[in-house]
Amino acid sequence: MVGYDPKSEVKSISAVEVAVAGSASGFVTRALISPVDVIKIRFQLQIEQLSPRNPLAKYYGILQTAHRILHEEGLTAFWKGHVPAQLLSVSYGAVQFVTFECLTELVHNASPYDTRNFIVHFVCGGLAACTATMTVQPLDTLRTRFAAQGEPKVYRNLRHAVVTMYQTEGPLTFYRGLTPTIIAVFPYAGLQFSFYNLLQQLYKRVMPSEGMNTGNVKNLVCGSCAGVISKTLTYPFDLFKKRLQVGGFEQARAAFGQVRTYKGLMDCAGQIVREEGPVGLFKGLSPSLLKAALSTGFIFFWYEFFCNLLYALKDTGSTKGQEG
Repeated sequence: MVGYDPKSEVKSISAVEVAVAGSASGFVTRALISPVDVIKIRFQLQIEQLSPRNPLAKYYGILQTAHRILHEEGLTAFWKGHVPAQLLSVSYGAVQFVTFECLTELVHNASPYDTRNFIVHFVCGGLAACTATMTVQPLDTLRTRFAAQGEPKVYRNLRHAVVTMYQTEGPLTFYRGLTPTIIAVFPYAGLQFSFYNLLQQLYKRVMPSEGMNTGNVKNLVCGSCAGVISKTLTYPFDLFKKRLQVGGFEQARAAFGQVRTYKGLMDCAGQIVREEGPVGLFKGLSPSLLKAALSTGFIFFWYEFFCNLLYALKDTGSTKGQEG
């Protein structure tokens, strides 16, 4: 279902229905993985070493961080920035999947390449993600600011955050971290789609035919594995993006430890390596891999689920119409 397949029986899903399925999958997934995302962002923004041996480290483990956030900020802190995050997920899911489906269909109609090819899915997936990223980057910056702020809060709500950031930092602040985001998102999303397709094909070869009715489990497992592989290969750029997005937001970070300012992507990478060592480039990798496994698995799982649901509803409607 993911990507145009001329051999597939499910061909009557319109672009609008693809957008609905993509948005719905993003909505459900975001609600489920928000706590992991908040923990990941806290790790990424911490200058101090993520180790219990470092007395200055506020956070150093997933369970320890979860317990500390719960104790200091309450249960709702795990959904900080959830409104902009949901807007981000819903919009991103719609744009990404519509663009991907259109691009793979274009490849089929305008070139000799097989649309199920690994490279085709890599390029189309990367381009689709770049398109979606350019569309929702301001929402991503807002989501990061909300997830990063401690108590007392700098931003009371979404409207206050937008107005304050615009007035004090200018309109370009909503696109902080865009360069590393674009650099990272193309291979990350491309690898997601490519490995998802590849793992689906491998699954069909390995599993016996009688096991093929476990399609939902297959989609979830293949999506999770694809997410882990792609996240590991592109992780440092996600870290750079988060560090750059909170630039000009230093006063809200004081409660969490040291703060740094960066002039750009290369300065950010250089400072991290010098002060935190090469291992600093992978701060927050553990919750990020957990999030990648859950989010990518859920995204593909729910996308395929909603696409099949919409197709079934349409098919049922057309059958009743013919009978009538």
